Amino acid sequence: MEMTSYSVSCRRVGNWWAISVSELKGLHTQARRLDQVATMAREAIALLFEVNPAIVDVEVRPELPGTVTAALDARQAARDADEKAEQATATAIRALLSDGYTVRDAGALLGLSPQRISQIAARNTTRPTSSAA
Repeated sequence: MEMTSYSVSCRRVGNWWAISVSELKGLHTQARRLDQVATMAREAIALLFEVNPAIVDVEVRPELPGTVTAALDARQAARDADEKAEQATATAIRALLSDGYTVRDAGALLGLSPQRISQIAARNTTRPTSSAA
């Protein structure tokens, strides 16, 4: 049998997660914990269609409180900033070393150890870099 995929939304109601399947109006179930939502939804769908739960795929989309959304956004922004800082640091190291600065001086300017400067410099010479469009 072919695997079928369903979008499952859930929201916290009291001590339970209320589960709805978008494609199947009227199909609802509940779970005690978020990690149980996919299993409960899969079993409810399988019972409805009288199929093996193993052929039912679900994508769980929990309704997120504003504080969680804010935290996730902040964490993504931090990852983006970290990546930008890493790229800027690598660019600065390449420029400093090609201008004749010592590894120690580059480290002192960037607030990194000479060993870390050497690691980043070595990594940048062994991996091709892609330019931003």
